[in-house]
This record gives sequence, C-alpha cells and structure tokens, in this order.
Amino acid sequence: MNDYTISDISIGMKESFFVSITDSMMHKFLDITSDENPLHLNEDFARQRGFNNKVVYGMLTASMISTLGGCYLPGRNCLIQGIEIKFVKPVYVGDVLEVIGEVSKVDYDLRYLEIKVTIKNQNDQKVLRGLLRTGVIDA
Repeated sequence: MNDYTISDISIGMKESFFVSITDSMMHKFLDITSDENPLHLNEDFARQRGFNNKVVYGMLTASMISTLGGCYLPGRNCLIQGIEIKFVKPVYVGDVLEVIGEVSKVDYDLRYLEIKVTIKNQNDQKVLRGLLRTGVIDA
C-alpha cells in the first residue's frame, strides 16, 4: 500500500495494478448486491443478446477504482469524494484487467486530486474510463 502525501503528488504521476476477474468475485458481488440480472448469470441469455458470455457486473469492474485510490494513488491517505465512470466494452470472467490512474489535477491548498482512470483488458482494449476525485488526508 502506498503512502503518498499531498506534497508527493504531481500532475502526470501514474500508478497501476492488475486484477484477474474470477467466478468467485462474481458470486461475492451477487451476494452483496442481490443483482440477479440474467445478463450476469445466464450464458445463454447473454449470448442471445450479442455478448460472448455472461457479462461481469460493471460495478464490480468499477469497484477497482476504490483499490486504485485507497491502495495505490494516493494510497492510505485517500478519501474518495467522487467517481465518474463510462463503461466502454464488456468484461468477462477470466479477463485480466490493468487499472491505471494518472493524476490530472492537484490542488495543494485544498488537498484535492483528480485522477484520470483507465481500465484495459488483456488485449489492451479499454473497458472503462473515468475520473476519481479524492482528498488526501495525510497529517
């Protein structure tokens, strides 16, 4: 876990990590949310609607933004204030995602960051783009 303070951070700074999407993650997300939409649970249903397989919950993919802020950029001093997301392509179980954050704005007086977020799959295809707004609560 990173421990960046506001003074450590500058525009253009980047952090990233990889995550493999598993069936177990899908089951846990279902348990937490009770989202029983068949697009996420039924392969035939998903294929009939033009997808390659069951589609991973978009918010499961988006939840990796919390990990990006809370563990990587800025890390333990993160206090998420807002997130904007756009789903670009579907994610499937077995995909390996790279979650990338790049600082696009810093306000040192307000201890505030904006981080451009990109999530790509193993084929280097963008599956999500977004913006993370966070405070930096270092002492």
